[in-house]
Amino acid sequence: MSLAKFLALDKLANFFTIIRQNGGIRGSLYKLYRQDELKDGKLVGEDKYGNKYYENPRFFYGRNRWVEYSDKVNMNYDGSQVPAEWFGWLHYKTDLPPHQDPSRPKYKWMADFTENLSGTTGQYVPYSTTRPKVEPWDPKSKSA
Repeated sequence: MSLAKFLALDKLANFFTIIRQNGGIRGSLYKLYRQDELKDGKLVGEDKYGNKYYENPRFFYGRNRWVEYSDKVNMNYDGSQVPAEWFGWLHYKTDLPPHQDPSRPKYKWMADFTENLSGTTGQYVPYSTTRPKVEPWDPKSKSA
């Protein structure tokens, strides 16, 4: 065992590598605030929405691929903002990223990706023309 490894200097070097790769101290603090963790890895690709996809084979299988959501969504990011082609890569359905896969189908009739808007003002709310079975209680004021 080397003296550097015994004194954990390799861990310190790894720490500085992670800080450097995440944009220095300020960028690292911003990423830590948004994502609750700092990782270092190789940038595999970016989708047209600004999401960046990374991979680091040093991490456990199942934890070595991740997405960093676009800055334009700020803190309102969720898993439904990952397009289907990148979802497959993130979940190990394929080892080829979408831009390197020649067998990926692309037809004119295929709909473009849209995120799930449930719980927001853009959610789908059905319109009903039938009278509700339960009517709200409306107390009459005594002065009227």
